[in-house]
Amino acid sequence: MKLEFHGREERYAAEQSLLNLFPGELPVYAPIQPEDDTWAKVTCEEENDYLIVIADLSWHGQTGVYCYGAPLSGTEFERERERRHAVICALYLAYREMGGGPLPWGALTGVRPVKLPTRAILAGATPKQAQRELEKEYFVSPERARLAVDCAQASVEAQKSLEEGQVSLYIGIPFCPTRCAYCSFVSADVGRTLKLVEPYVEGLLREVEETGRALRELGLTVRTFYMGGGTPTTLSAEQMDRLLSRCEETLPLERCTEYTVEAGRPDTITREKLEVLKAHRVGRISINPQTLEPHVLEAIGRRHTPGEIGAAYELARAVGFACVNMDLIAGLPQDTFEGFHRSLEGVLDMGPENVTVHTLALKKGSALMEQEGALPSGDEVAKMLDFSRERLTAQGYIPYYLYRQKYMSGSLENVGWARPGAENLYNIVMMEELHTVVSLGAGGVTKLIGGGKILRLTNPKFPQDYLSGLDRVLAQKAEIEAFFACRGGHCPPAGA
Repeated sequence: MKLEFHGREERYAAEQSLLNLFPGELPVYAPIQPEDDTWAKVTCEEENDYLIVIADLSWHGQTGVYCYGAPLSGTEFERERERRHAVICALYLAYREMGGGPLPWGALTGVRPVKLPTRAILAGATPKQAQRELEKEYFVSPERARLAVDCAQASVEAQKSLEEGQVSLYIGIPFCPTRCAYCSFVSADVGRTLKLVEPYVEGLLREVEETGRALRELGLTVRTFYMGGGTPTTLSAEQMDRLLSRCEETLPLERCTEYTVEAGRPDTITREKLEVLKAHRVGRISINPQTLEPHVLEAIGRRHTPGEIGAAYELARAVGFACVNMDLIAGLPQDTFEGFHRSLEGVLDMGPENVTVHTLALKKGSALMEQEGALPSGDEVAKMLDFSRERLTAQGYIPYYLYRQKYMSGSLENVGWARPGAENLYNIVMMEELHTVVSLGAGGVTKLIGGGKILRLTNPKFPQDYLSGLDRVLAQKAEIEAFFACRGGHCPPAGA
C-alpha cells in the first residue's frame, strides 16, 4: 500500500495503523499514480496548538476520507503522543467511512492494549472511567474494553506486590519433539537435532552460573522463575535435574515466589520428569493441547492424541501439581466453531487453574505461511473467542493478562485466564514490562527496566549460533551490571 504524507510526517503511527486496518499490507513510500487504487494520504496541519489530520484512503475501488481535529498541550513528549493518537484515529475513521466494519480493538495498535487502562487507573481513574476512555477515544468495543480493564486491574495489583531489587528470570529450551505448523519460534525438532541438546544444556549451565554471579553482586533477587521453549520437557529427566540444580546453586532464588515450567507437549511428559520438577519446587506447569480435535492435531503436526493429553493431566495431578495451565488456539487449520467448543469444554472438564486462549497468528517462518490450509474465517474465530470469554467467566475464571500480535486472525487477542488467586505473576510482569526480565538461552531477550528506560540484550536465536557465540553471551552479563550499577544497584518497580 502506498503511503503519502502532506505536512508533518507521523510515519510510525500511520504505518502501525495501516497494518492494523489492512493486515499484511506493508507501506510503500512512492508517489501515488492515477492508476493506483490502494493507497493512503495523510495530511497533518498544526496552527495555534491545534492539529488537523486528514486521512484519505483508497482500497480496491472503495474510498474514505476523514478529518480529525485535536488540541495539543503539555510537554513535547505529550504533544507527540497526541499527534500519534490523532493520526491513528483519523485513519481508523476513514476506514469506517469506506465501509470497513468496526474492529474489536478499534483504532488501537500495538501488542499491549492493557497499558492504557493501567496508566489511567494509576493516575486515579476508576475502572469504569478507564473503560470509557478506551471506548470513546480509541473506539474499542465494550467487550474488549472491559477485558483490557480487568487485566489492567491485575497489572496494578501485580505492581503493588513487586519490591525494589527484584527481577524475573526466563530460561529458554529451544527444542520440541516436532515443529507445529503454526509455530515461528526458534525451536528445533529434537528428532533431527538430538546431538545439540546435551551441548546446549552444558552451555546453558555456564550462562546460569554467570547470570547468578552478576545478580548476586548487584544484590538483586529473582521474584519469578519461568522455563519455556520450545518444550522444556524434551530434555531428559537427568538433564532437567542438572539444570534446575545449577539454578538453585547459583541464582539468587531465596525469595522466589513462583516457579513455572512449560511441560507443554504431552508426548514429552513422563512421571520421572514431573517428579524432578516437583522436587525442585516447580509449582506450576503447562500441559497445552491447543485443540482436542484429532484431525486438527494432525493438521498442525502434533503426534499425540486427545487421550494422551488427558493422561498427562491426570499424571501431573497424581504427582502433586496443584496449578496447571492449558492452552487452546482459536483459528487452527481445519477447526470449526463446533470443534473449538468441544475442545474448550473438554479442557474445562479437566479443571486446570489457568486457561490461555490464543488467536492464531500467521507468522513468518511458520509452515502455515508456506501452505494454503482450511483456516476458519475471522468472524468464526471471533465467535470462538466470544464463546471462550462467556464460558470461562461462567466457570469462575478471570482474565489477568492479554496481548495482541501482528497478522492475528480477526485482529483479535490472546488472553490468560485464571482461577482467583492462581494468576501467574511472571506473565503479567513480562507482558506489561513491570520490572526487569533476565532471559537465558537461545533466542532470549533480556529487558532491563529502570529509570524510565528499557535496554534490550539479545542472545543468538539458533542453538548452533548460541553455542558458537557463548563467550559473547557470557560477556554481555557485564551490561546488566553496568545498567543497575548506574542506578544505585536497584531498579524500582514500574509506577513507583
